[in-house]
Amino acid sequence: MTAATEDFVIGEVSENLDVRPGSALMRPVEVFAAMLMAAVVILLLGGVISRYVINTPLVWVEEAASICFIWLAMLGSAIALDRNEHLRLTLFLRLLPQRLQGAVEATALMAMAAFLIAMLPATYEYAYEEWFITSAALHIPNTFRVAGIPVGFTMMLCLLLLHAFRGHSVSNIVLGAAVVGAMALGFWFFSDMFLEAGNASLAFFLIVIVALGLAAGVPIAFCFGLGTLCYLAFASYVPVYVMVGRMDEGMSSVILLSVPIFVLLGCILDKTGMGKAIVDFLGSLIGHVKAGMSYVLLSSLFIVSGISGSKVSDMATVAPALFPEMKRRGNKPPEMIAQLATGAAMADTVPPSIVLIVLGAVAGISIADLFASGFTVAIVLLLVLMALARFRARHESMAGVRRAPLKTIAQMLVIAAPALVLPFIIRGSVSSGIATATEVSTIAVVYGLAIGAILYGGISLRDIYKMLVETAAMSGAILLILGTALSMAWAITQAGVGQTIADFSAGLPGGVFSFIAMSIVIFLILGCVLEGLPALVLMSPLMFPIAASFGLHPVHYAMIVVVAMNIGLMAPPIGIGFYLACRIGNVAPDEALRAIWPYILALIVGLVLIAIFPWISIGVL
Repeated sequence: MTAATEDFVIGEVSENLDVRPGSALMRPVEVFAAMLMAAVVILLLGGVISRYVINTPLVWVEEAASICFIWLAMLGSAIALDRNEHLRLTLFLRLLPQRLQGAVEATALMAMAAFLIAMLPATYEYAYEEWFITSAALHIPNTFRVAGIPVGFTMMLCLLLLHAFRGHSVSNIVLGAAVVGAMALGFWFFSDMFLEAGNASLAFFLIVIVALGLAAGVPIAFCFGLGTLCYLAFASYVPVYVMVGRMDEGMSSVILLSVPIFVLLGCILDKTGMGKAIVDFLGSLIGHVKAGMSYVLLSSLFIVSGISGSKVSDMATVAPALFPEMKRRGNKPPEMIAQLATGAAMADTVPPSIVLIVLGAVAGISIADLFASGFTVAIVLLLVLMALARFRARHESMAGVRRAPLKTIAQMLVIAAPALVLPFIIRGSVSSGIATATEVSTIAVVYGLAIGAILYGGISLRDIYKMLVETAAMSGAILLILGTALSMAWAITQAGVGQTIADFSAGLPGGVFSFIAMSIVIFLILGCVLEGLPALVLMSPLMFPIAASFGLHPVHYAMIVVVAMNIGLMAPPIGIGFYLACRIGNVAPDEALRAIWPYILALIVGLVLIAIFPWISIGVL
């Protein structure tokens, strides 16, 4: 479940946690984060029980969970920083000569430190001002909730400096600090010119600065934060304090409470072997036909995604179980990687998709509608990929392949049935309106733990603790991106860029069709460069109002941009998902590069069908 990839990471988690520079400092933080994660699950479960069992809703549950959530997000961000799990682009960094890489990395660390130092006074001021706002149910000052922001920023600053001085030479650190300081001094000197330039300065800070940060290996969350901070500080009269409020708003939505819980569910899926049980059953059912193992691979990704909600978990569950048999049948590893990567892209709209949950929160779209639509959209993409897999397997050798006996299929079904039921419980409960995504995610975690303990060998307390910490780290990395991206989107909106894009779109020949084509291209590119969630969070506040002005149904447009983003995510040479699939399948990216393009093209064909025929997306609503 790590975000680590070969060309899109800070690094990998060390097996020996003691070698991490901040390990001694972070142990109590990890324990506290694990306790917060457990508290969120228990609180939400208590809310579900009070609502559905004893018919006495506990009105304070969401507030208490929200307090735990913001602290979890900030402590998780610090843990992710210590574990090197914040998402960043290292492709360009690796192209530099070895002697320059250390200097550029040190400069990136100093840029991150500068962002945290500049933001700290505003975060403490924000926490102080929130003391005068009392929560509705618990009747306590809101400072108890938002204090997690300055605490998290302070911890991240300490960790950054610790990593810098233990991992880089003093000369590189001094050079990096000098470069960052010189840039800040230059921006301050020309601040009057930036103020007069208006939107041109916005483009400079939010495109050029972010691009430079990405190329230098600064994590995406910090790139967004640096771009927005520089714009507010040097090219506007808006106080930095406002940016903290936008970040708080981006990380505090009650809907987002389901994100860490579904991440935890993915960990449970990995640890208990529930996903492998599904894969084994599908293999016994359809593995004997030509292209059968490709069908099993794609179908497994479709079903398993309905449990974990995470592409990483999906691929890590399916690949080890299927790749050995696929190799035995003569499937070439590059072809397998192509199917794994594009299959994960296809499955990202299958509920419970974390991407759809976040998009629903950001764009104000019903998550139940997104879940219902995402299921049918994924079926269309699944059929397109299966058709291509069958065509490419027309010469596959079936020597020695036999249909599994009915007794074996029945045994596999019995083992897999409890796991197979889970995605339908999640999907059906949310789509029918019986329960919210947050409530269902909590029930699913309890169900997964119980079934795992009874039927799949159980999970030790030590493993549960590791999963809670891992969930905190991954959730913190996601939510920090969400907070900084939403603050950046707010700055863009306030500058009137949304209206400029709308006017430009309205002037395009072809009207709505040109707008859809432009949206596809934008999200394909952003999916490659920024990864899924940042691209959606950044552009949704701008693009969805324009789509509405063209009369596009929000769910239909959501499916178009999510699928386009996922295709970009898997498209080499930059797409993170492609490298992630190569890492999981242990295949060199150069080998898989050529094999993936036919499958990317197949997904684009499916995307065109989804765009042309709206009923695919909204016919089930």
